[in-house]
Formats: sequence, C-alpha cells, structure tokens
Amino acid sequence: MIYRTLGKTGYKVSEISLGTWQLGSRWGDEFNDEVAQQTLQSAVDNGITLFDTADIYQDRLSEPAIGRFLNGENGYNRQHPDNPVHVVTKMGRDLNPHVAEGYNEQNLRYFVDRSRRNQQVDALDLTLLHCPPTSVFSDKKVFDVLDRIKAEGLIRHYGVSIEKVEEGLTALDHDISAIEVIFNMFRMKPAEELFARCAEKNVGIIVRVPLASGLLTGRYTADTKFGPQDHRTFNRNGEAFDKGETFSGVDYLTGVRVAQQLKEELHTDNLAATALRWILMHPEVSVVIPGASRPQQIVDNVVASTLPPLTDEQMQTVSRIYDKEIRPLVHHLW
Repeated sequence: MIYRTLGKTGYKVSEISLGTWQLGSRWGDEFNDEVAQQTLQSAVDNGITLFDTADIYQDRLSEPAIGRFLNGENGYNRQHPDNPVHVVTKMGRDLNPHVAEGYNEQNLRYFVDRSRRNQQVDALDLTLLHCPPTSVFSDKKVFDVLDRIKAEGLIRHYGVSIEKVEEGLTALDHDISAIEVIFNMFRMKPAEELFARCAEKNVGIIVRVPLASGLLTGRYTADTKFGPQDHRTFNRNGEAFDKGETFSGVDYLTGVRVAQQLKEELHTDNLAATALRWILMHPEVSVVIPGASRPQQIVDNVVASTLPPLTDEQMQTVSRIYDKEIRPLVHHLW
C-alpha cells in the first residue's frame, strides 16, 4: 500500500481506503454487523488507514459499527502504532427537510455530538458537511460555527462533500481541510480547475464514487438487475437525491456500453482496478474510497495500488472516449 498526505490534516492515509455506504451488506439489504466487522478487519489487514462514513449510512448503523471496531471490541485499537486509522464522517443529510436553514449551530452541534458517541471518541478526526444545499457553501455563519466547534476540541478538522465543482471552489474561501468529490473515468470535470486550487491551499481531495456505482467494473450488462431498495434502481433519474450520485449521472445503458469499450481499448480484464489506478494518476488526489460490502472486495480494491502507472497512450484513450461518449451528457451538470 502507498500512503499520501490528506491535505492540511497531515494524516498519512492509504491511497486506496474504504467508503462505508454499503458496509455490512449490499445497498438495500439488511445490515449484517458480523460481515461489517469482517470487512473492516480485512481493510486494516490490507493496509487501509482511512474509513469514510456518514451518520446516515446503512440506516445509521455504519458509523457505530466503525466505532465498535476501532475501540477494541474486535481487538483493533484506532491508535495502532503501525497503522493508525482515521475516520472521515459526514453530517447534515439527516435534516428533514434538508434545507440550508438546517445547517445552524444547534443542529451541527447535535450531529457532531452524535457522531462522537457513535465512534466512541472525544474528537472527530475529520467531519464534512454532507452535500448541503448550494447556498450553504457561501454562508460564513456555518463555517464560523465549525470553527468554534473545532476550537473547543470536538473536531480536529472539517471540510465539505460536494456535488458540483462550483460548490468546492466556493468552499475554498473557508478554512477547510478537505473536499470530497465524485471523480472517475465518467466524471472528469474536477480535474480542470478544482484540483489545482485545492493543491494551492493544501486542501485534501477525497474521491468518492470512483467506479460510478459499479459501472466501471465492466461487469454489468443491459440485463443486470438491482434490488428494489438499491439506489441504482430507484434513483437513476434523481428521484431520491442528486442524480449524479447514481452511475455518476450517466445513462445506465450508455455506461454499460462505454465500460465495455474501455475494457477493450485499454486491454484489461480488470477494469475496476484500472479505473482506480487512473484516479491515482492525478497527484492532487489524497485518497480514493471505493466501497465494499464484504471482505473480498477490499482485496479486489487494493490491487489498484500495486498496478504500474498507466501509460500516456492509456490516459489519452480514456480522455478520448470520455470526450466523445460521456462529456456531452454530464460534464456541464456537475
């Protein structure tokens, strides 16, 4: 495993880490804590030192599962001398309604305190506003609250998770430590300006949805079916939350076709690992957080860190296919 620095946090984190949206089960299936604990154990066994979670993941069960794991119930201590694990947790999506006015001091303090209890810690390593309404990013009062909470020692660092590049650029006006953003072979816009601006300000970049909800594994077909509670079934057109979170906003059949084209032109039978390695070719990226619902997927994901760099020809191939097949559909939206 190779380790990178997560912006101004100074944390040394594995370049391939773990996103826990589907920890303990596939999306929409019943949460299985035993599988969750086994998956987290597989992560640390394979050198992963960052878990990304949110207070709402897995019907609010993901974050407490991480807390139990890291506080010794399964023999692992978060302050392991060789590989200390850092937790990124997102907050805000539990607001109902999810409106800008909800990002007030009372609610933010409630979310921070709840996550501290869930993780069984005095201070959160890094908390992110979880894709709030766009107006929140320019609201100085929100970030003043985060500054006060940080000064009180309840959080060590804070940042934002964004849907649109413009939101990230606005957030850079505040004292954030990291930005979490969708970036993959089907979503290239962040590399145009956001990455360079983050590097200038020493703001870490956490890449989520790196495989476009599984499209970039190259394993799906036109006939693949997902469960009724899986967002890949019910959110294809943004019915429940931002459309860009599901298949990176790409039409499913288009994504299946283009993924097969990428496999063929890149001459790979393991498009998933190649897609992760493509992200790691961007030096501004601090960490990539593919998800895993079972231990073997951890093993599959970390292979990307062992692959040789993509060649200039391979990078150009990806860009050419994106420009022709994907850019007209999604680039202007996020």
